[in-house]
Amino acid sequence: MARLRLSVAERREELLRAAVEQIEARGVAAVRIADVASALGVSNALVLYHFETKEKLVAAAFAHAAQADLAHLRRILSRRTSALRRLRTAVRWYAPTGQAKGWRLWIEGWASSLRDPALRDVARDLDQQWKAALTAVITEGSAAGEFHCDDPASAAWRLTALLDGLAVQMTAYDGTLTRAAMLAWTDEALARELGLEREALTRQGA
Repeated sequence: MARLRLSVAERREELLRAAVEQIEARGVAAVRIADVASALGVSNALVLYHFETKEKLVAAAFAHAAQADLAHLRRILSRRTSALRRLRTAVRWYAPTGQAKGWRLWIEGWASSLRDPALRDVARDLDQQWKAALTAVITEGSAAGEFHCDDPASAAWRLTALLDGLAVQMTAYDGTLTRAAMLAWTDEALARELGLEREALTRQGA
């Protein structure tokens, strides 16, 4: 059966989805252009036509996957509710026990970016977008008097550093912490950053 003729944008989207799946299955170091091409039944030349090198394909696939999580984060933070509720929902969703899908891919990207400048630039930009989004809602809530935080940017850095570290532990050593313990630690850290008691955070941000 002949394959449907896709537009350039559709073909690129298809290739990126396949690349993400292959990276998750094989890891960045092991994945090959041929793996992505084979998964779709296309030629290596077609993949290279769109991305030129494996490094560019991997960087684009990483950004493609991470942008989906970023888009969901922004939807959470744009809801018409209190800043505290939006922030707690976002942090608990971002936590490794939440529903964010990209943790294994993020960890692969971090490791590979030590040797790949293009991937490092992509990872840095995406990481800064996460922190900027959290900084904005912390600033909003502090200005509205919902809680007190003198330095929203630093609070966002500390929160994401904690969550990133927990994600590495949970992904590499599955089952080392319970979901309940992870969420309790997340709430405790968030309450501390916002100058709230944990009970007040749970009550107001439920």
